[in-house]
Amino acid sequence: MADQNVPPRRPRDDRGWDGRQHPTPDGYPDHDTSAPNGPTGHQPNHPYPGGQPVPATPYPGYAPAAGPAPARRGPQWVGPEGLGRPAQAATPGYGLPNLDDDNDPGRRVGRRRALAALGGTAAVVAGGAALAMTPQVRGLFGGGDAPAGDATGTTVTDGTPARPSGQQPSTVRTYTEQNESYMGSRAGTALKKNSPTGGRTFSGPAAAAEATQVTVKTVLAKDPVRHLASRATFGANPKVLADIRRLGIDGWIRQQLEPDKIAPGAAELKLADLPTLKLNPQQLRAQREALNERGAQPERELVDATIARQIWSERQLLEVMVDFWNDFLHVAADFDGGEVYRSSFDTDVVRKHALGSYPEMLVAANKHPALLLYLSQNDSRADAVNENLARENLELYSVGVDGGYTEKDVRQAALLQTGRGVNDGKYVFRADRHYLGKVKILNFTHPNNSDDPKKADAAIDAYIAYIALHPSTAKYVAQSLATRFVSDTPPKSLVDRLAKTYAANKGMIKPMLMTLFSSSEFWASVGQKVRRPMEYLVATYRTLGVSPQAAPAFMQGDSKRTAFAQGLRQVQDKMRALGQYPMGQPTPDGYPDVYVAWTSAGTMVNGWNEAGELIGGGRTQFTYTKPEKLVARPPATAGAYVDALALRLVHQKLSARERELILDVAGVSASTRVDATFNGAVAAVARAILASPQHHLR
Repeated sequence: MADQNVPPRRPRDDRGWDGRQHPTPDGYPDHDTSAPNGPTGHQPNHPYPGGQPVPATPYPGYAPAAGPAPARRGPQWVGPEGLGRPAQAATPGYGLPNLDDDNDPGRRVGRRRALAALGGTAAVVAGGAALAMTPQVRGLFGGGDAPAGDATGTTVTDGTPARPSGQQPSTVRTYTEQNESYMGSRAGTALKKNSPTGGRTFSGPAAAAEATQVTVKTVLAKDPVRHLASRATFGANPKVLADIRRLGIDGWIRQQLEPDKIAPGAAELKLADLPTLKLNPQQLRAQREALNERGAQPERELVDATIARQIWSERQLLEVMVDFWNDFLHVAADFDGGEVYRSSFDTDVVRKHALGSYPEMLVAANKHPALLLYLSQNDSRADAVNENLARENLELYSVGVDGGYTEKDVRQAALLQTGRGVNDGKYVFRADRHYLGKVKILNFTHPNNSDDPKKADAAIDAYIAYIALHPSTAKYVAQSLATRFVSDTPPKSLVDRLAKTYAANKGMIKPMLMTLFSSSEFWASVGQKVRRPMEYLVATYRTLGVSPQAAPAFMQGDSKRTAFAQGLRQVQDKMRALGQYPMGQPTPDGYPDVYVAWTSAGTMVNGWNEAGELIGGGRTQFTYTKPEKLVARPPATAGAYVDALALRLVHQKLSARERELILDVAGVSASTRVDATFNGAVAAVARAILASPQHHLR
């Protein structure tokens, strides 16, 4: 029964827009015009975002919606060619491949080699172990009522030889958990050798920071303030560093854990420039024709708003956790229905519970139209069961693929969850589609024999709450959180401690974060995380102090959108070209969160080019600090000026070798006399610093 995963299409009125009806009047490329009308499972031999081949059955039983394979995104950090269409052309004058076009031979000395060396240093191994240029970098530069029954019996009627109902997925699968699959590589083995192996908890974050010694190899400064700013925000900048020093580590974390008490900044107030954000699903459905005529794209405006908050919001820990949950409990923005429902899912599920209760988040998600449509639960009924949501609830959203469930558990859960769906834009429970009969999933049992819709719906809620509080879920959330904040190979001691906190506090997130920040493993992990493409770009905007106000040179070319809205769309398009943007993964596993999934010289260079755009003020929808004014009082010699720029942009000095490489970019020695423009080379020097490992690592 559970293999009948191709039910009839849901009524058109419950889908929102019909794919991509509207044009793109802003003139920016829409990279997803060929995406299918719904999420797709990984196709056989189709690479993950990290570029590694996927076995033939990465998601046993996952039923992709009909349609073509999703369009590949732009060049990603997986190799010099990337996985998708070519990156957008960089603005002339700032593209890294043109570094040698200077007519002055004295300025051309070693620029390309120096930048390649810096980038290779940044992108090989987090923390500085085995730092060298990669070969890629070297090459680049040189229905009806169902009778009550019992689905818990031993007779198997819906299994297949490839998926025996009674076996645990981890014993029969031909795939691994996403991050785990990447860390099994040779590069992953190297990373494991340079990670902290154990630790302890302290009375609070400040006490842990003071008592912990950093012993791993790293090029980053062993400064706890810088470390906290790099991990708990989307990138350190002078204001964040000053706030942590002023409030103290404990005070700053307490403030961030109460985001409602932090006043919105100028950029957050400007989110009113994105008009569809304030519309609920019913309003979006009612206004679809008018919005289509205006070229409005609600799902893309949601991504625009998320990017704005990542760059400019003072509630940085909240934004980091929103991004974490968007990968963990993932619903893609670009799915058939995302135009109507994804913004509400962001507000009413992810943001509402990001620092609250994960069990409450998972229960809310399972009654939200976005998730129900994304994973085809609206099509599931007692006589034609679709197991997509039931499977992902277990495999991705709770206990994990190694959490102890079996294929039979998936089918039992799929039967129990029948009846849930969407009607007129709202959640609905259809009792006539609900399977009646006893179910057993893991150690959860329920008679599930009530004709009362409220009781039947409550039985599903009870099951969702059960798996959200399962010990395997505690471990899986703990592992994922430690991977995000600490290391691609987090110490078992920390994961166990976080899992214990999760269980003791019934899935509350703030206690987990306090345990994390009070653990020596967090403070010992300096340099153990590499920024993914989106994180690199956001951190660059933040450290350069880009303002959300339009530059005087801005020319209004789009009468339908403000400068702020246009600028955010350009940033989003650049992220799409880099291969990562908020809520961008088309499949329900979210983006991988380990370095080896993102290694690509092509995307690295594309990121450097965007840094050049920002340094030069190329996007006039925003306001920039001129490169010669980044340092208030520029030193008179080249070496001292590089030191000052490094402190301003990456918040620490560079190593002697990196300093020499950057001086080579400018074609000068440390003692050369320079003016505020670095004798005309300040933009190239600033960009080179942003290509250093100190900016790539977090």
